[in-house]
Amino acid sequence: MNYIAVVTTVSNLIEAQRMARTLVEQKLAACAQISEIESFYVWDNAVQNEKEFRVLFKTTDENYQAIEEAIKQLHSYELPPIHAFKLEHIYAPYAEWIESNSCGKGEW
Repeated sequence: MNYIAVVTTVSNLIEAQRMARTLVEQKLAACAQISEIESFYVWDNAVQNEKEFRVLFKTTDENYQAIEEAIKQLHSYELPPIHAFKLEHIYAPYAEWIESNSCGKGEW
């Protein structure tokens, strides 16, 4: 089993919380972490500087497509930033917890 962290950023805390809760409730991700950040990026041919909220989802590689689709549906940005990275050297009991809580079945 491969474990990943899927990351996106949103413009406000309410959107971050709604997205985090939805994906965890749907069991697409075992957990979601929200951090306030400051971003610099180019948009409309100008450098932007905004406060944003980063949402990091811990899940399995097999859930990536479903998480990407869910984020796109819930996201307010014209171009939702979505990327993932592999989790390596993960504590085995924690990996088992991620797997059992991101089965995509939305059942408790």
